[in-house]
Amino acid sequence: MQTGTLITLALYFVLMLGIGIYAQRRATSDSAGYLLAGRNLSPAVAALSAGASDMSGWLLLGLPGALYVSGLVEAWIGIGLFVGALVNWVVVAPRLRIQTEQHGNALTIPEFLANRFPDQAMALRLVSAIVIVLFFAVYTAAGLASGGKLFDSTFAGLASGWPVSPYLAGIWITAGVVVAYTMIGGFLAVSLTDFVQGCIMLAALVLMPLVVMFGEGGGSGASLSQVAPGFLSLTHGLTLAGFLSAVAWGLGYFGQPHIIVRFMAVRSVRDMPTARNIAMGWMGLCLLGAIGVGLAGRAYVERNAIALADPETIFILLANTLFHPLITGFLLAALLAAIMSTISSQLLVASSSLTEDFYRLFLRKQAGERELVNVSRACVLLVALAAMLIARDPGSRVLGLVANAWAGFGAAFGPLIVLSLTWRRMTGAGAVAGLVTGALVVFGWIRLGWSASFLGGPGIYEIIPGFLAASAAIVLVSLAARPRIGA
Repeated sequence: MQTGTLITLALYFVLMLGIGIYAQRRATSDSAGYLLAGRNLSPAVAALSAGASDMSGWLLLGLPGALYVSGLVEAWIGIGLFVGALVNWVVVAPRLRIQTEQHGNALTIPEFLANRFPDQAMALRLVSAIVIVLFFAVYTAAGLASGGKLFDSTFAGLASGWPVSPYLAGIWITAGVVVAYTMIGGFLAVSLTDFVQGCIMLAALVLMPLVVMFGEGGGSGASLSQVAPGFLSLTHGLTLAGFLSAVAWGLGYFGQPHIIVRFMAVRSVRDMPTARNIAMGWMGLCLLGAIGVGLAGRAYVERNAIALADPETIFILLANTLFHPLITGFLLAALLAAIMSTISSQLLVASSSLTEDFYRLFLRKQAGERELVNVSRACVLLVALAAMLIARDPGSRVLGLVANAWAGFGAAFGPLIVLSLTWRRMTGAGAVAGLVTGALVVFGWIRLGWSASFLGGPGIYEIIPGFLAASAAIVLVSLAARPRIGA
């Protein structure tokens, strides 16, 4: 069984590397090509690239695992994300595509902010680059932890002959392939592989719940209501704090650099409605599939008395149990697609910040295009190594790591991006204040443990206080910095 699965996964890896080589010949001659594919992505590629880079391993591991444990009430996370993504495409996407080109043809989010607020250019580039690199190291670690869990769950039987544990092997293999095609082909390779990976993810998430519920040994969907009291209820055990914390995931979209950078690369703002429709259709089907995997997977495990130590591996268990080895390999390739599409996007954005906002700004202002491309490739490797160190603990919780990084970006950059695109009275001082406030509030909230328990009651997701505090800081500092009439 494992041999057929390994063959399918090997073919998948070869395909990803082949796309990287193809992209290397198309768009890596200068920084604009390597970091943004020359702003020439088609609507379909941009849409699925944004979606696949967003829906990381948590879509097939973390979200189904949460639904497996708590039932349909955890679907509020998906609902909040869908609404947030839709608003992101309507409000942020067209404006960011236009304004990044207007403000000095900015290639990175820090560069756009610096060009938008030239009086605070240095502070904005430096602080935002630091936030991007630090949070992406954690975010990328979540993806690598997903890869480790996949190999640990699937190939544990072969562990005796391996020089390292399957978990560490999964981290190394996942990181190795992603780093290879990202370093070789840059943004175009990442976007094209995202497109292919998005198609694979969609097929797997549509197929698996149907087979689990209606295939051999699955039983009917009606038996889901017998798993636990309120298992199919959207409100069972739901508190106000829990509801707000779940739907608040949608706030994070406005500040995710690896997602919104896709908006900057669409070939024309006229393509935005088409890209938006493709992206939202894809996302809706994928979220429904992930919800189905968690719910139907719990019913299947209960009916067949299967022991499952880690709920976040329910997708892997079902893939290994119910399907032919070649199909299992395809399903696991879908999981790897979710993992790798996000990791590659994060590595490229982090490396672009290190290159454009550190190296070019402080070390080599006159660096040539070829030198900058090579430095970007080296930075991809450095960030990947840092993420591998963070992810080396097999006890890492995917959804927890993603939640922390998602909140950090959402609070630090979300209000900053939205207001910078829509509010002309915003100032550079307000931008710096919002960026710093959002990041610090999220970090402090996590450290104080208020995400788990707040004032003796349920915890509140850190993105809520972080987003509100950052928004208030931007508005108050911007208004205070405006010159008074007659002064």
